[in-house]
Amino acid sequence: MDQTFSYSATIRLTYANDRGMLGRIATAIGEQGGMIGAIDIVSSSGKGITRDVSVNAANAEHVQRIAEHLETIPGLELQTVSDQVFLKHLGGKIEVVAKTPIKSRDDLSSVYTPGVARVCMAIHDDVESSYSLTIRKNMVAVVSDGSAVLGLGNIGPEAAMPVMEGKAMLFKEFGGVDAFPICIATQDVEEIIATVQRLEPTFGGINLEDISSPRCIEIERRLNETMDIPVFHDDQHGTAIVTLAGLENALRLVQKKLSEVKIVINGAGAAGAAIAKLLQLAGAEHVIVCDREGAIYAGRTTRMNPVKDELAAVTNKDGLQGSLRDVVRGADVFVGVSSPDVLTVDDVKSMAAEPIVFAMANPDPEIRPELANGHVAVMATGRSDHPNQINNVLCFPGLFRGVLDVRASEVNDAMKVAAAKAIADIITDDERCSDYIIPSVFDRRVAAAVAKAVADAAAETGVARRRPKNSAVGL
Repeated sequence: MDQTFSYSATIRLTYANDRGMLGRIATAIGEQGGMIGAIDIVSSSGKGITRDVSVNAANAEHVQRIAEHLETIPGLELQTVSDQVFLKHLGGKIEVVAKTPIKSRDDLSSVYTPGVARVCMAIHDDVESSYSLTIRKNMVAVVSDGSAVLGLGNIGPEAAMPVMEGKAMLFKEFGGVDAFPICIATQDVEEIIATVQRLEPTFGGINLEDISSPRCIEIERRLNETMDIPVFHDDQHGTAIVTLAGLENALRLVQKKLSEVKIVINGAGAAGAAIAKLLQLAGAEHVIVCDREGAIYAGRTTRMNPVKDELAAVTNKDGLQGSLRDVVRGADVFVGVSSPDVLTVDDVKSMAAEPIVFAMANPDPEIRPELANGHVAVMATGRSDHPNQINNVLCFPGLFRGVLDVRASEVNDAMKVAAAKAIADIITDDERCSDYIIPSVFDRRVAAAVAKAVADAAAETGVARRRPKNSAVGL
């Protein structure tokens, strides 16, 4: 039977160590359409053996059917069925680890009282030394109010915590940046702003995450205006940066110029607005943004808001009107940050020759790749199970690494464009192809390249307060 494996569980089994029993277990799992991932011995004695069998299945119900079928095997006792995702989250996914051991009374008096008092007074006399004498120089706050978590919506701060923990893990793994999740129990704009402002003495930067639009745009803008450390909303600018990187390589592949192509963006929320602005900063001249009402244009009065008003003023210079289907006709590029299945095969066929489609709605894209393939030159999604995943992990660890390295006061437009170019340039002319226009999230070259590009751009634009590493740019 055809089966998509998207769920993994560990089934603990105990049985007499009889010859052939393991084969019967494997057969039973296969009969129910499951696949064995790994088999580990938990314990073994003369009375029997206990094993953990990792099983890949379609979903929780599929695992339950497999477990029930295993229980029909004579002499087999099923102990537990554990969801591997939940196992990885038990007790949380991060912890605080001391960098300096405390093995003696001297160690204790150095890291805490009385020795720590001298360090406190040094910082009191020179607040800037907090960057060298505390965790602040390498610490980012990952802040959310839980109002727009992944594709789950407004699920609240407690339910957002696993995502923010995961984000902190990615900061450390890919950028060497220490990050801590902070989920705020308010969705009031003024309260969020005041709370984040009060965090400034502890952190070197703020990563806003999963805050609903359009509130997130105002929150980020006002925090950047009032704080002396960079504030970066990844759902806006991280998405835009990686989109620009992928599009640069896709256009190189089809030999088209960013300044000449017609680009239609579907989705006028925070991500769509940020993508439109960054593409224009990079040289795009023909950008049209659509929402559920259709094309956004100067003079439109229905279903508008301040974000869309701003888009209407700077995009769609030809004043195109109509539905997505109307305006995507003849377009070279479609970028979706909206809803599943809003783009049809006929829409793609109506686009210009060698069309580029970035269908990034998650988990279900604007058009399924299997439908678009054969009609597009390049297809990208937000999913990890298809080529060309547009994933913010390619951006934020390296970007914050560069920001912290030079103690940048903000993340400006030049730094964003530099980050996108660094990501795109990882792929050489010989490597570039329709299924490889964006690096893998596990390509360890990416974060270092982004960090250097961002640090250099910060120095060149005068927002760096330290000399960038490995750079000829001076301060």
